[in-house]
Amino acid sequence: MMQYQARTFLAGFILVPLLTALAQAHAGPAVPPADAIARVGDQFITFSDINTMMNSSAIVGLSMPALGTPERDTVRLTLLDKMISANLTYLDAIKQGVDKEPAYRKDIAAFSDAVLVSLYRKKVLLGDLKVSDEEIQSFYKESIAPGTEFTDDVRTGIEASLHKRKLRDMSDVIRNRLREGAEVSIKEEELDPDGDEGRSDATIVATYAGHPLAWGEVRSALGTPRNAGSMENRLAALDDIIDGRLMTQKARKAGLESDPVYQARMNEYRKTSLINYHRHRILAEMEPGEAEIKDYYAEHRDRIAVKEARKVQMVVLKTREEAEDLKKKIDAGEITMHQAAADYSIVPDARKTLGEIGWVKKGSGFPELDGVTFSTGPGEIGGPVESPAGWHLVRILDMRDAALDDIGDEKTRYATRRMLIDERLDGYVVDLRQKEFKVEIFEDTLNRLAQQEADWYAKKAQTDTVSPEKVKEQIEKLRK
Repeated sequence: MMQYQARTFLAGFILVPLLTALAQAHAGPAVPPADAIARVGDQFITFSDINTMMNSSAIVGLSMPALGTPERDTVRLTLLDKMISANLTYLDAIKQGVDKEPAYRKDIAAFSDAVLVSLYRKKVLLGDLKVSDEEIQSFYKESIAPGTEFTDDVRTGIEASLHKRKLRDMSDVIRNRLREGAEVSIKEEELDPDGDEGRSDATIVATYAGHPLAWGEVRSALGTPRNAGSMENRLAALDDIIDGRLMTQKARKAGLESDPVYQARMNEYRKTSLINYHRHRILAEMEPGEAEIKDYYAEHRDRIAVKEARKVQMVVLKTREEAEDLKKKIDAGEITMHQAAADYSIVPDARKTLGEIGWVKKGSGFPELDGVTFSTGPGEIGGPVESPAGWHLVRILDMRDAALDDIGDEKTRYATRRMLIDERLDGYVVDLRQKEFKVEIFEDTLNRLAQQEADWYAKKAQTDTVSPEKVKEQIEKLRK
C-alpha cells in the first residue's frame, strides 16, 4: 500500500464512462472489495471499475490499447488518476453540504420522477409489449423493398418500428387506464394564447386527483415561443405533465422506489450529478478577470502559443556537391524524393522512413536549417543547407500556421482562460488530497490483476506478458 502522489486530471473528468464507473464504485465497507486498487476517503475504486471505463465508449483524449500491452497499463493508470480526482471532488461536496442545496435536491427529485415514470410505463402500463415473428415477417414482405436481404440489422429495425407503432396505437388506451379513479379537470380558457399577457404563472390551469397545476409549469414545458403559441401544443404539454405526475404517484404506491433498476440509476445519478454540480460551483469561484488572463498569457505564452510548423521530408548527404547533384536529378524528374532518401541519405533509418520526419516547429532546429525549412513553400525542395549532420535537401509536405499568438484574439483568450482555470482547479484537488482526504493505491493488487489480465491475453494471443515491474515503473512515472 502506498500514499498516492500522482498529479491530478480533474479538468477532463466529465466523461460518461468515467462517471458511470464512479457511481458504481463501492463506498464505506469495512472490508475493501477483492479487486480494490485504490481508496479515496471511504470510496473504493476497483480494477473492474477501470475496466468498465476502458471497455465502454471511447474516452475523450485517450485511445484504448489492446489487452496485454504496456500502453494499456498506462491508460489504466491515467483513468485511475481521473477517478481519484473525481472522488475527491465528490467527498468535498458532501463535506461542504452541497448535497443539501435546494437546486441540487430539486434536480435529484426531477430525475427520480423521470425514472419512476419510465419504470411504471414499462412495467405496469405496457407490460411485456412484444413484437411477434409473424408481425416482423409480414412487415418485411409488405413494406421492405424487394430483394433486400433479411439481415439481423433489418430485423432489429423492423422490430423497433413495430414496437413504436404499437406504443402510438396504445397511447389513448394507456392514458385512460392511467387516469382511472383520478379526476382530471382542464380549464382551457386559461390556456388560450390571447390571455397570455395578463396571466400569472400561478394561475391554475388544471387539477388532477385533487392536485392543482399552474400555468407556469405548462409554460416551462412548452419550450420555444413557437411551441407556446399553439393551443394544440399547450394541451399536449398539459396532458404529458398530468400523465407524468399520475405515473409518479402510482409508481411510488406500487413500491417501484425499491426496484433494483430504480436504485441503480438513482445511485449513479446522485453521485455524478453532485460531482458536476460542485465542480461548476468551484469553477464559478475561480473565474479570472481580464487582467489576470492577460498576465497569465504574458507569463505562459510559450506554453499557450502554437508555433508555425512544417511537415518535412529530408535527404541528408555527406557533401554539398552530392546534395546539389541529387537535387538536380530530383528537379529533372529523374528520381523522386522518396527514392533519393532510400538510396542516398546517410540517415540510418532513411530506407524505412523515406526521409519523412514529421512536423517540425519553427525555431526548434539549427538556425540555417530552420531558415531554409520555413522559407520553402509546399511541395518545393529547399537546400542544400549544412548542419552538423550533413548537407540537407528539404521538401515541405504540409504547413501549419502559428496560432494563439495574440491575446487580443478571442481563441487565444479562451485557451488562456481555460488553462488558467484548469491550473487552479488542479491545485484545488491537490489540496484536497494533501489536507482533507487520504488517498491510497493498493499497488500489489493492481500489479497482480494487471499481470493476470496480461497473462490471460498472452495465453490467448500467444504474445509476451507484461511484467509487474513494468506497471510499477509506469506508476513511478505518474508520481513525478
